[in-house]
Amino acid sequence: MPTIKVLPHPDYCPEGAEIQANVGDSICEALLDHDINIEHACEMSRACTTCHCIVRQGFDSLNEAEEEEEDLLDRAWGLEPQSRLSCQAIVAKEDLTIEIPRYSINHAKENH
Repeated sequence: MPTIKVLPHPDYCPEGAEIQANVGDSICEALLDHDINIEHACEMSRACTTCHCIVRQGFDSLNEAEEEEEDLLDRAWGLEPQSRLSCQAIVAKEDLTIEIPRYSINHAKENH
């Protein structure tokens, strides 16, 4: 079982975490299964960018992003070359390190 190391995030995971993920699950599913309640406003239907994460380690082990995901990521706050929608990034056998950006589209709209 691969491990996902989650870097500290003030709202979702203040201390950071290391969780075990099932191969074939999305990063978002793995986080939610371990009570890291990353935002996913579209219920993982690839219609928003609220579950955006940056894969700091293990990026190349993930499935390739489809064009629709890449188009959506263009709207994400804090976009980086290793950015993925966590609902679309499927865990393989390699360990991952991820960072959840400080803000999302919803944070900006809701004036957090």
